[in-house]
Amino acid sequence: MTLKEEIKRRRTFAIISHPDAGKTTLTEKLLLFGGAIHVAGAVKSNKIKKTATSDWMEIEKQRGISVATSVMGFEYNDHKINILDTPGHQDFAEDTYRTLTAVDSVIVVVDVAKGVETQTRKLMEVCRMRKTPVMIFVNKMDREGKDPFDIMDELEEELKISVRPLSWPIDMGERFKGVYNIYQQSLDLYKPSKQVVTESVHLNIDSPELEKQIGTSLSEKLRNDVELINGVYPEFDNNSYLAGELAPVFFGSALNNFGVKELLDCFIEIAPSPRPVKSEERTVDPYEEAFTGFVFKIHANMDPNHRSCIAFIKICSGKFERNVNYKHMRFNRQMRFSSPTAFMAQKKEVLDEAFAGDIVGLPDNGGTFKIGDTLTSGEDLHFKGLPSFSPEMFKYIENADPMKSKQLHKGIEQLMDEGVAQLFTNQFNNRKIIGTVGQLQFEVIQYRLLHEYNAQCRWEPINLYKACWIESDNAQELADFKKRKYQYMALDKEGRDVFLAESRYILMMAQQDFKNIKFHFNSEF
Repeated sequence: MTLKEEIKRRRTFAIISHPDAGKTTLTEKLLLFGGAIHVAGAVKSNKIKKTATSDWMEIEKQRGISVATSVMGFEYNDHKINILDTPGHQDFAEDTYRTLTAVDSVIVVVDVAKGVETQTRKLMEVCRMRKTPVMIFVNKMDREGKDPFDIMDELEEELKISVRPLSWPIDMGERFKGVYNIYQQSLDLYKPSKQVVTESVHLNIDSPELEKQIGTSLSEKLRNDVELINGVYPEFDNNSYLAGELAPVFFGSALNNFGVKELLDCFIEIAPSPRPVKSEERTVDPYEEAFTGFVFKIHANMDPNHRSCIAFIKICSGKFERNVNYKHMRFNRQMRFSSPTAFMAQKKEVLDEAFAGDIVGLPDNGGTFKIGDTLTSGEDLHFKGLPSFSPEMFKYIENADPMKSKQLHKGIEQLMDEGVAQLFTNQFNNRKIIGTVGQLQFEVIQYRLLHEYNAQCRWEPINLYKACWIESDNAQELADFKKRKYQYMALDKEGRDVFLAESRYILMMAQQDFKNIKFHFNSEF
């Protein structure tokens, strides 16, 4: 297969949603179709000890939620599919934002009973900013929920995108009969089963066979609904979808394996293969011969027996090969990797080559990588678009066991490199402050420090409103500011100046008093 054909058959996407909409369950069912797993573990059930394939950290199994992005690759119908299952919980939003920079398209999962929720709206804004193509899967049709037409209106209004149903449900809850696949003109009848796949009957909607399958009144309702859909919604247009303007909508029940295959079949047909990526110097085309890629995520301790870090690299162009020298832009030196890995959640295997669109894991034991690092075949390029946002919650982190200060230091350093949270060192008293987006992250940090690094920490309160990165062309004014705000100045992990504002009012006054200082609320400036 030529380089172009290999890249063309790649599909790299993220699954995003509010917690509990069934994202991890959908991921599992997609893997089931790809033959990547042979039995789906019930995510929530404690009776079945096989927990979800994509949730493998101990704390995830205890809580029944995903706290880190997992990467899974498998083959399906001559296509190579790379799924990134993201945390839905808002406390881990930053991990999800970064993941969205590494994918070519997105599947949004919406719960039919709850409709569009806050977190889904936020993530959709990131997709809109990046013009990422979006597909929507309305899940849990085997439970009572909102009317499908109301759901369609809500999707348009809340996600600010045009929608077009490509499948349509026949009733819901206990009366749920199945879906009519508008895209392929087939009827998929529902038989609840978590393990096997339902049969579909190819038939025209006007065929009398429909009555035999679902009865007279449902047949009539379905025909009217489909007529209404064709009248109200625009024809499905692939270019509008690729431009991020139109979202195709599917209905189903991921837990019962229903409607997932239709979603996947349509997805590999219409979803984009790897797309061009902007770097600071130029736009990189995926079909270029030369390899380029960037680190969008770092994960410590994927294997608890070895204290290893893995850097996840999204390949932007060309072909990546094992044991070949590549240029690490930040260090400006050549590096080679003897054991790059491909992932199936926690299981990983060494690979010899990978292509644009793939996600590769590179072992990183000496802190070689940071989020945003670029690797190339030699050209000087820097990929952008990996922001750190200003945290909203702050606590002092203190060592609870003086004998383990070395372990604590190492643990904090590795977890911060992962982008779990942000570390600021107060210049006034040298105390370390951890900033996060949500309360749950403090628990995760404490848990992981103890279980992965054998280090105990305790949290102490600190009253802060926001951290802002500051810079100025006026050196005198910057020096005056730092002198006046000495107690509230800190350095981030990269040694950049950060102002820790106690309240909104203090921040506003600082902005008014120091006109020549720029206050940034994310670390990309």
